[in-house]
Amino acid sequence: MFIHNLFEPYEIECQELEECPMGDHKNTFFELVYIVKGAGTHFIDGNTFEYDEGTLFLLLPQHVHSFEVKELTSFLFIRFNDIYLKAQKGKHQHGNLGDWIQKLEYILESNYHLPGCILQNRNDKPLVAALIDGIIREYADRQEFHTEVVQHLVNTIITIVARNIWLIGSANTIAEQGHSSKIIRYIHEQIHLPENLKSAVIAGHFNISPRYIHEYFRKHTGESLQQYINGYRLKLVETRLRYSNMRMSEIVNELGFTDESHLNRVFKKHKGLSPSAYRKKMGV
Repeated sequence: MFIHNLFEPYEIECQELEECPMGDHKNTFFELVYIVKGAGTHFIDGNTFEYDEGTLFLLLPQHVHSFEVKELTSFLFIRFNDIYLKAQKGKHQHGNLGDWIQKLEYILESNYHLPGCILQNRNDKPLVAALIDGIIREYADRQEFHTEVVQHLVNTIITIVARNIWLIGSANTIAEQGHSSKIIRYIHEQIHLPENLKSAVIAGHFNISPRYIHEYFRKHTGESLQQYINGYRLKLVETRLRYSNMRMSEIVNELGFTDESHLNRVFKKHKGLSPSAYRKKMGV
C-alpha cells in the first residue's frame, strides 16, 4: 500500500480531477480535504461516503482511503503535522488562543471522531466555505503577506474542525451520562497540569464528594479515574513519539512526568518497550 509523506510542516494543494490518480493509501500526517465542487465517493477504512460541494473530510494518519470521482471535482487539500501545530503556540500573556497543541488534542486523540463529513454544525458550513474561498484567492493573487494570511485562515479552519469534533462527541452516548462526559473533557483540557488531576481537585471542580467520584466514574466509563488519566496521557505520548520530533525531555515536561526515567518506566509497562524503541519501531 502506498504511504504518502509530508516533508514540510504544512502544505496546501488544489486539484481538479476527473479520476483519482491514487488508490488506497495512508498518510503520515493529518489532512483536511474540502470539496470545492463536484461529486463522488470517498472510501475510508472500508466505509463509503458520498461527497458533493461543501463536504469537508478530516483524515488521520491511520486512515486508509481513496476517492472515486463521479463528477469533475475540485479538491482543496490542507495537510499538516504535529510540528505545524506546535509552531502555532500562543505565547502572548494576554492572548486567548493558548497552547495550540493542547487545544487541538481532540483532533489528534478524539474518541468521538468518525469518518465522513466533519462539519456537523450547520452554521459552520458557510463559514468554512468563505475561509476556503479566501485561501484560494490568496494563493491566486499572491499579495504581500499572503503566506501569513493563509496560515491564519488554516488555523481558523482547524479550530472549527476541533469544535465540530466536540459536537460529535456531545451527541455520543457518553455525553448523555451526566457528569462523566464533563469529567472526561476536563481531563483532556487539564492533562498538562497534573496538580489539577488529583481526585480531590476534580471532585471539588464538579461539586462531587471525593469518596464518591471514583465510584461514579467507574460506573459510567468502566474504568477508574486514575486508569483513564494514565491511559489518556500514554495515548498522547504515543502521538508525540509517532508524529513529532519532540525530545523525551520535552514530552516529560509537557505531560507531567517526574523525569525521563519515570516516562520510560511507565511507557515500557504500557507498551512492552521503551519510548525510544517504540519510536524506532514506528520508523520515526
